[in-house]
Amino acid sequence: MLDGKKILMIIGGGIAAYKSLDLIRQLRAQGALVTVILTGAASRFISPLSVASLSGQKVHSELFSDNAEAEIGHIALSRSADLVLVVPMTADLMAKTAQGHADDLASTVLLASDKPIMAAPSMNARMWEHPSTQRNLSLLKSDGVLIVGPEIGNTACGEHGRGRLAEISEITHSIIMYFGAHDVASAPECSLSGKSVLITAGPTYEPIDTVRYIANRSSGKQGYAIADAARLAGAQVTLISGPTTLTPPAGVNIIRVETAEQMYNEVIKSLPADIFVACAAVADWRVEAPVLGKVKKSKDGPPKLKLIENPDILASVGKHRSRPKLVVGFAAETENVVLNAKEKIKKKGCDIIIANDVSVTSGVMGGDENAVHVVGKTAVDSWPKIPKDLVAERLIKLFAKMLRREEK
Repeated sequence: MLDGKKILMIIGGGIAAYKSLDLIRQLRAQGALVTVILTGAASRFISPLSVASLSGQKVHSELFSDNAEAEIGHIALSRSADLVLVVPMTADLMAKTAQGHADDLASTVLLASDKPIMAAPSMNARMWEHPSTQRNLSLLKSDGVLIVGPEIGNTACGEHGRGRLAEISEITHSIIMYFGAHDVASAPECSLSGKSVLITAGPTYEPIDTVRYIANRSSGKQGYAIADAARLAGAQVTLISGPTTLTPPAGVNIIRVETAEQMYNEVIKSLPADIFVACAAVADWRVEAPVLGKVKKSKDGPPKLKLIENPDILASVGKHRSRPKLVVGFAAETENVVLNAKEKIKKKGCDIIIANDVSVTSGVMGGDENAVHVVGKTAVDSWPKIPKDLVAERLIKLFAKMLRREEK
């Protein structure tokens, strides 16, 4: 599956470094060519000889090597690979990469590279949760770095929490999925050049009074990832976003809204489009008469809120006179996921539904990964849990194919 793909693997200096040996073995079994940079700290956990034996290649570790630097080796390493892979990415290496430091071979290569970067973080749970690490994570994602994991579990230090390196099988699968989506997305038949894509993302806030509102836990990550993937496929993208903390993808027309009514109005104003993707988690109801000012507590107890239905954006687009050629809905469900999606596709007038399980145990809403069911009018295709960036790339590949069939 990875025949001839050139992967530059940077092994960071964490206890999980030993797992990278199995990853090298699996990648080579898939046909990949693996070149390794071993950081100084990583060499305390695994030996260069072990790495060289498994990769079949010279192991690189020194920034200033006379032989390599005669040919500006760190630049050559950064440009010769199809993918730069960091496993494990420690808190220190994450900070260096996010801030653009270049004081060793690994950080210099990451700064000099013009190739995609995928990283699998691993660290103590408290370190992962620290605000500085989360800021660095946001910077890396906004720079386009693909993140795999970390998982919740027991770490080597004896603590339990998020910080455990993703399973090697999951990292391998993410790499395979990346190349599969990338290879197809770069093919002419999957291009969206000259096409317009309209996407909604994030939650909506429905005011109760001036300071309170009804909302949901949507982060907007999946919708933003789809917008970025559509842009990379050559489309002109308009992203209508509810309140999020995300940085909009570069080159995308961003329209910010708060309420469902505002989102509805902006969607209708933005038609026509070739593709409409209703990824936003729009509130079904709103308070009929929000209070101007803050509602105070009283001896009469909590205020009685009268709720009324919000406009149905997806159904409205599905029957609009300027209906896009492809209308895609999302169904966030906590039970009977596929069955409810099949019912929704009938009611909304859309072409396909992307359904997912957003129950608390799934970790999907607000998380970095998604497991979706692509529900069509006659068939269902279920995908395993993978990073939302890769879900987006696969969806854009699918949308391009569907649009091409529609236009024939």
